[in-house]
Amino acid sequence: MVDAPFRQRARKGRGSLSNASGRFEPTTREAADDGWENRGQSNADDEALPVLRTFVGIDKARQVITRNDSPDLNFDRSINPYRGCEHGCVYCFARPSHAYLGLSPGLDFESRLFAKPDADQLLSAELAKPGYKVATLALGTNTDPYQPVERRHEITRKILAVLAETKHPVSIVTKSDLVLRDLDILAPMAKQGLATVMLSVTTLDGKLARIMEPRATAPAKRLAAIAQLNAAGVPAGVLFAPVIPAINDHEMEKVVEAAAARGATRAGWVLLRLPLEIKQLFEEWLEAHFPDRKRKVLDLIRQARGGRLYDSRFGTRQTGEGVYAQMIQTRFRALERRLRLGHDYRALETRHFTPPPPDVRQMRLF
Repeated sequence: MVDAPFRQRARKGRGSLSNASGRFEPTTREAADDGWENRGQSNADDEALPVLRTFVGIDKARQVITRNDSPDLNFDRSINPYRGCEHGCVYCFARPSHAYLGLSPGLDFESRLFAKPDADQLLSAELAKPGYKVATLALGTNTDPYQPVERRHEITRKILAVLAETKHPVSIVTKSDLVLRDLDILAPMAKQGLATVMLSVTTLDGKLARIMEPRATAPAKRLAAIAQLNAAGVPAGVLFAPVIPAINDHEMEKVVEAAAARGATRAGWVLLRLPLEIKQLFEEWLEAHFPDRKRKVLDLIRQARGGRLYDSRFGTRQTGEGVYAQMIQTRFRALERRLRLGHDYRALETRHFTPPPPDVRQMRLF
């Protein structure tokens, strides 16, 4: 009898199916069936894999503000309070960054996290430098600042406290309604034109959401957060990202309309990006959850990426090109016009910025 080919299985609460070595490692590891799972009458696919718990280490960063000069982004600086993200979105474009830590962009990325507990102190020091020039600082550009571990560590809240004290503008992107915890900071900032929030909502289907983003807040709660933020005076919009061909692309109108009905002032979208190790992770995910659509999904991605699964060129990497990408762009622009989204957008204020006082402890060295 010929054994069935080994097939990766999903773990409850996790997005990745595998944990292959990062691209910088001298050795590689692969999952393989040793035959023991199939002994007896049990079906291996029906047996739950052991729970993979989250480990949080310490990131001893010397500075927290990251700079970029990408023409595709509307900000030049950002802060990521955590490395790795427990939400487990298999398509997360930040996954390859875990390879720099000697870890896998797969399961390691969502289960072996690193926190920056002194981020607020480092931020104060950077804002106090004489040459610092104020501009909107983005939170949530790489990993989610309100992922589950933030409930315990509260690093994002401490960062916001520094920004509020210095009257520094901030924009936030998140998939969590935990952002509501910090309304006491964000609402006064927004009143001064210093804060905006974008909630990422990829689907209204709770079952699909659990497959796409296992540990993120349920879509209904994210929509409710948009309503509560706007009611509190914090401009909040919706980000339909990523658009995954033949998986969630048909929901764009419903998602944006639902957000607009709850007061969303802006909307945005980003086409699925599959750089480096994410290609393999995404294909494994498709095989496990959508084997009937796998070929169609990948074909549509290639159509929008010049025949490849990823195109890193500035100007097209966020939106793609070709017939499929143009169709998404046309649909989105029609939505913006019909729902009047973004018509009253205003840049955040920078004129109120007040640098923190210099650290008096440093003066004792002189």
